[in-house]
This record gives sequence, C-alpha cells and structure tokens, in this order.
Amino acid sequence: MYITVLTYIDTDKSMTTPQKNNIATKLTKRHPKLIHTENIKVVSHVQRESYDWQLNTLMLDGVDVPFKYKRKKLYKNLKNSRVNITYYPDNEKVAGLDIEVMKIVRIKVA
Repeated sequence: MYITVLTYIDTDKSMTTPQKNNIATKLTKRHPKLIHTENIKVVSHVQRESYDWQLNTLMLDGVDVPFKYKRKKLYKNLKNSRVNITYYPDNEKVAGLDIEVMKIVRIKVA
C-alpha cells in the first residue's frame, strides 16, 4: 500500500528532488527510509491538543494519506500553503484497524 502513495508523489520529479536543501539531503542519505518532498500544497491542516503536545495533521494535494507531526506549541495554519517535508511511512491502529499515515520529521514552508 505504501508503493501507490509514494509512486504518486514520485511522479513529479520537481517535488521530490531536494534542490538547495542540504539538511534534507543529508537526512535522506543517512536514513534510507526517509522521503523528502518539496513544494507540495497543503489542502487541510488540523491541530488538536493531546496532553502537553499539539498534534498536527496535514492532508496534501493529490495524496489520500494523512501526514502527522507533533509540536509543543500551536503553529500557524498551513492550509493553502506550499511546504517542504521530510517524512517516513508508518501504520497507526485506530479502533482495531491499521491505518497508513506518514510521520513528518521535518517541515518548512516553501
């Protein structure tokens, strides 16, 4: 199931190739499971509180899998923004079902 999502993102080489991003290049070389995508549009951004953390969920243009990350403080709304993200595929159990999610390691507004 990962292959379909990642193949879709890989179709546009301008989005997935780190152009001037040395940090992302170093991270992806050091950790082969990491994927870096540049200049992708955020369709939806939801923030909710969980204990001391703010859980953020992004839905990206043309991708049906949620992208998640945590922060200590609220972050500005990223809806309709373009972002550069470094992430890896993961599974999350919700109500007994395995749901595919992408865990964001690094996010920057493009």
